[in-house]
Amino acid sequence: MSTQGKESDRHRPAPHMADLREVFLAPHGTRERIGLEVEAGVLDETTGLAAPYAGPHGMAALLHQVLREWGGSPQWAGDVLTGVHLPDGTKLTLEHGGQLEYSSPPADDLVTLVTAMRVTVEALAALAQQHGLAIVPGGNLPFNLVETATWVPTVRGGVMRTYFAGLGPEGEGAPHIMRLSTSTQTTLDHLSEDDLAAKLRVQVAASPVVAALLVNSPLYAGRLDGILSHRCRDWLRMDPGRVGSPRPALRTPLTAQALTDWALGMPMIYRRGPGGYCLAGPRTFADLLRDGFDDGTPPDEEDWLSHLDQIYTTVRVRRTLETRAPDGPPYPHIPAVPALWTGLTYHEPSRSAAWELLRHYTPEENAAAQQALPTAGLATRLGRDSVRDLARHLLGLARAGLRSRVHAGLEQPEALAFLDPLDEILDTDETFAEQTARHWRTTYRNDPARYVSAHRIPPAA
Repeated sequence: MSTQGKESDRHRPAPHMADLREVFLAPHGTRERIGLEVEAGVLDETTGLAAPYAGPHGMAALLHQVLREWGGSPQWAGDVLTGVHLPDGTKLTLEHGGQLEYSSPPADDLVTLVTAMRVTVEALAALAQQHGLAIVPGGNLPFNLVETATWVPTVRGGVMRTYFAGLGPEGEGAPHIMRLSTSTQTTLDHLSEDDLAAKLRVQVAASPVVAALLVNSPLYAGRLDGILSHRCRDWLRMDPGRVGSPRPALRTPLTAQALTDWALGMPMIYRRGPGGYCLAGPRTFADLLRDGFDDGTPPDEEDWLSHLDQIYTTVRVRRTLETRAPDGPPYPHIPAVPALWTGLTYHEPSRSAAWELLRHYTPEENAAAQQALPTAGLATRLGRDSVRDLARHLLGLARAGLRSRVHAGLEQPEALAFLDPLDEILDTDETFAEQTARHWRTTYRNDPARYVSAHRIPPAA
């Protein structure tokens, strides 16, 4: 960059408050669409250990094969290949420990969304099988120690690790989340500020119930230790200020201004400066707006959007609502996650009834449930009430919401069956985590190869 260009950057105007609020105010579109993100480990078929980034059978080799055979645009971090954007809008990207993330283009209905996901990930599983690898969704990489999983060698990842290490005990869960965790996330639209408030508060209030229902990471380094969700436990230990519930969501009034003020009061972890990624310093974003970065440049819109991406709450709020609380289910049951959130969020009577059910729980009770659920699962209490009972109520409301959408022509009838695995959990009182633990001791006989065979995404023929 020329000296003139650098000088010009130093005088970029900082975003005004109205511009900052716009991220929460501007709808993503005029329709309520559904997006899906599925994170999965890419594991050796025999040992269950995660594939390294480099080497002839590593994650970079798999992404290069996708580019050669499927086309698309490579995504680079410097000279490190970190993803492929496919021609149909699908994104395949790597998390920090080499976990693979599938991100769908938005769909109008659940069956279309799920069908597209299955076609892509099963084709990808066939490519991975050529390398002796299996793609395995769930809540974590089950057979690696945090010390033995490899890092994707990006500068941004290194900067993040430095930040979390500097937090001491409050950041000790971060390496586990960055290196080992996987989840299934749903992205939903809001259409106005009032619509944002109505949807966000229900999603946040329901998040500990949904997370307790969907615990699914009981194995760490191939061992059972009584924890049903290692992911949920470690996520709460990676900087308390930026995890858990977005604080404005359970308070009144919930406005774009309240969300903006909350995010402004949070420190920024990293920024992308002229020399690449670097720590942004311990100051809040409001401080950076006032004083600028250490090099004298003020934050711009890209910095603000990046800052919002560095907040890891149960629901990530931007132009869309990204639900992040639960572990990923086993592959056959992934559709249950977007079906549950869609039924609760996009049907106003179900959404209102869910809020009436959950509105009296305090932020402190919500946080206490999040702390308890990694070990307690469905035995968690929200306030004085049983999460198991609350989950049954929410599941009924979600099913009513989906049924109404089917009658309105917004969903295909097959979508109603997506919720059946959650009914089974409640009927048997056995979560996915408890099913896995039972099979690990019996059917799988403590053998990673048997686990991988049972949990892998089936390769397309």
